[in-house]
Amino acid sequence: MKKVFQVEKNETIDDCLNRIKQEGYQPVRRIEKPVFEETDNGIEPAEQNIQFEAILLKHER
Repeated sequence: MKKVFQVEKNETIDDCLNRIKQEGYQPVRRIEKPVFEETDNGIEPAEQNIQFEAILLKHER
C-alpha cells in the first residue's frame, strides 16, 4: 500500500518524516514540484512543494 505525504507549510521535512514513521510507513521516493506565481515581471517561482511516497511497513500490514 502506497500513500503520499506532503510537507505542510508549518512543518519541516524532519517533522514530515517523523509523521510518516508514526503512521507506520517508510518513505521510498521524494518528489519536489515548483509552485509559480504571476508577477509584474512575468512568472516566477514562489515556493517548493515537497511530497514523499511511502509504503506501509510489513509489520503494519
